[in-house]
Amino acid sequence: MSLRGTCEVRNNCQLFRLTGLLDAFSEPAFRKVLGNKIDEDKTPKNVILDLSQIDFVDSSGLGALVQLAKQAQTAGGTLQIVSNARVTQTVKLVRLEKFLALQPSVDVALENIKSSS
Repeated sequence: MSLRGTCEVRNNCQLFRLTGLLDAFSEPAFRKVLGNKIDEDKTPKNVILDLSQIDFVDSSGLGALVQLAKQAQTAGGTLQIVSNARVTQTVKLVRLEKFLALQPSVDVALENIKSSS
């Protein structure tokens, strides 16, 4: 199983809903697609990644999340990650929970973006 997803623009942010595996196999395409979306001139710079349906994240996937968070910040936006227990455990294992903004739901992530605007 590979990585699949959808993208929609909602409330001044780009919302990506992803399923599958965020690993060394899927990471290059994931990073390229999201990086290009962040860099597009007319797209919102705030990004929500809904990873609540992700089955697995490896170190390559974590590296991509860190790079995309930095890219969104550089562009003047934020990266909010809607997590599940597996993703949260992996992020905490490598002590990235303070850098990666993990959220329990899309609604909470949207509220964070709204209140920071």
